[in-house]
Amino acid sequence: MMIPCVQLLPGATAEILASVADTGVLTLGDRYGLMAATLDESLDEEERRSVDRLIRRIVRGRVKVDSDRVSSMAI
Repeated sequence: MMIPCVQLLPGATAEILASVADTGVLTLGDRYGLMAATLDESLDEEERRSVDRLIRRIVRGRVKVDSDRVSSMAI
């Protein structure tokens, strides 16, 4: 059985963090990005701490999770 490879796009972590800080909403696309970030062993310590802080904000209810919206970008 093949395990799919999940790879984080360069700069994606910073973009997700900025988007969530601006909108207060975590989109479906952001969730996939966070999943890739948590699996990425090449994240530096600062990025990993930032992702951890965002996850804590989600758990505490300070960030809304939007299951319907794929992106925070306006169409």
